[in-house]
Amino acid sequence: GHYISVDTSYEGEKAVLSSPDLYSEEWSCVRLIYQIATTSDTTPDPARLNLYLRQEGESFDRLLWSAKEPSDSWLIASLDLTNSTKKYKLVLEGEMGQDKSTSMAVFEIKITSGYCIECDFEENHLCGYVNRWNPNVNWFVGGGNIRNSQSILPKDHTLNSALGHYMYVDSVYVKHFQEVAQLISPRTTAPISGCLSFYYQLKQESSIVFTVYLRDMSGFYEEIWKTDSALNADWALAEVDFNVPYPMEVIFEVAFNSAKGGYVALDDISFSPVYCSNQTEAPFNPANAGCNFEEDLCNFYQDHKDGPGWSRVKVKRNVYRAGDHTTGFGYYLLANTKFTSQPGYIGRLYGPTLPGNLQFCLRFYYALYGFFKMSGTLAVYIFEENHVVQEKIWSVLDSPKGVWTQAEISFKKPMPCKVVFVSWCKSFWDCGLVALDDVSLSLGSCQAADLLLPTPGECTFEKDECVFTQKKRGRGSWHRKRGPTPTSYTGPKGDHTTGVGYYMYIEASNMVYGQRAYLVSRSLRGTSGKQCLTFFYHMYGAGTGLLSVYLKKEGDDEEIPLWRRTGEQSISWLRGLIEYESDTNYQIIFEAIRGVSIRSDTAIDDILFQAGPCLEVEEIQFSSGYPDSLNEIEY
Repeated sequence: GHYISVDTSYEGEKAVLSSPDLYSEEWSCVRLIYQIATTSDTTPDPARLNLYLRQEGESFDRLLWSAKEPSDSWLIASLDLTNSTKKYKLVLEGEMGQDKSTSMAVFEIKITSGYCIECDFEENHLCGYVNRWNPNVNWFVGGGNIRNSQSILPKDHTLNSALGHYMYVDSVYVKHFQEVAQLISPRTTAPISGCLSFYYQLKQESSIVFTVYLRDMSGFYEEIWKTDSALNADWALAEVDFNVPYPMEVIFEVAFNSAKGGYVALDDISFSPVYCSNQTEAPFNPANAGCNFEEDLCNFYQDHKDGPGWSRVKVKRNVYRAGDHTTGFGYYLLANTKFTSQPGYIGRLYGPTLPGNLQFCLRFYYALYGFFKMSGTLAVYIFEENHVVQEKIWSVLDSPKGVWTQAEISFKKPMPCKVVFVSWCKSFWDCGLVALDDVSLSLGSCQAADLLLPTPGECTFEKDECVFTQKKRGRGSWHRKRGPTPTSYTGPKGDHTTGVGYYMYIEASNMVYGQRAYLVSRSLRGTSGKQCLTFFYHMYGAGTGLLSVYLKKEGDDEEIPLWRRTGEQSISWLRGLIEYESDTNYQIIFEAIRGVSIRSDTAIDDILFQAGPCLEVEEIQFSSGYPDSLNEIEY
């Protein structure tokens, strides 16, 4: 047969193969049979094979899958494509890297309707299912008129004939007690929930244990089905409810106790997005367990016998006290705001009830002001529903004062539970202020979430400058930095993404008054309809100059001004929102102009491009410095 491979004579370039326009209203599965081969052992910059989804109306391609591991045989990748009403293209990209001896090839790309975990075992790629090799017991392909086994079945289930195929595992080679054969499904790549069904046959002379597990990325097994001991001489249907919110594999495992154990056969694994049992409860939505406190406390509440420990507050834009994390001028929670006659305070904030037996990742932002002693100022507890067990899962160690810092915690509990944020201090003299904002909960561990593919059109500057490059005119330039800027009374103390990550800024002491620095995006795909650009900017310092955002369409020399701020704005990171449209390819330009003094370090962070109109609108697109009513807290 034929395959297609990357021409390796161009170093550092990308080979791009694009599909025709595709359209699928149904859920479908892309199977890719590929190989990356190399003769060298290790390279600092290996070759990569990437598969992107290019949806109509989006300026950015979404990375579906990426591989760089070399192999000496063909490998199969299975990727779920969720149903969509938009037309799309699949784009296959080969990145050569530095290694001259690498070759990359693709043997087959196949898009089938249905889910990637479904299989009838009629094709030789077995839908990406693999046997975990064991010296004695293994899953084999049976049927197809091959008489190669001692306990072969007369017919498969799919075709109900001797020509059809199925998977089977036989006890004839068992050497040891409790030997296990595992058949492992391709890993899910999109959240699915519903009914998993399959047909199986069991012939046993001594005990066989046939079990189905889910295994997550961290290797944790969860049993979802097990055979009852009744004998099945014919194909039996098994159905099991199945909820996979994050990447997992399905494992079919057979354990034998003796060589006379008989056999197990498996065929026609299928999936339906409707639960098998009449389950009416909707799957748990983690969005309901988060809050940015802009409107209210969402599903969080306080225990009234503690007194009002946490208050929802808002700070007007000012140059002394930081505002909230969400926008810089919204609401957040503050513990210990009312100066009461009591010596100390305690504040407990309870989250909504979370279901048991799911892996969660909790993220939130906190900031501390004016504490002498840090310990105990903020802690997170897991409160199990029977209200007997509380477990402390996080407490503040030390963080830069007055910087919104991100904390992330993974946890999994067998029983339903609640997250509780606790802030307390014993004596008034030790008490400072604890601020809390942007609590979010996602399914899967935080480490697994970090392995997930990046959001298209998002740039946090944590790894690099993403789609942006410097345009040098004179000596003004943007720098990527973490921590505070070198000049006092200007610039941020930390970034917006985590508080300890990277942002882009101009260093005013290296520039002269009126000098400009440009950060220019690469050419972005034009689309019909509105686009929304969100970013965070930091303009603190008495001599701050200008920050502007321009749209430059391909073929035009003109740069269209979209947004501008002049002069000192706030000690906080503030959110900027811009709605724009461009049906031709375009670039977005961030321009910073140095102000009158060295106290004009201007910074930006967390840029996000989204298709469709902005959900909120910023009041003023073009404005100058901050208002006079400084440093007031509104309760």
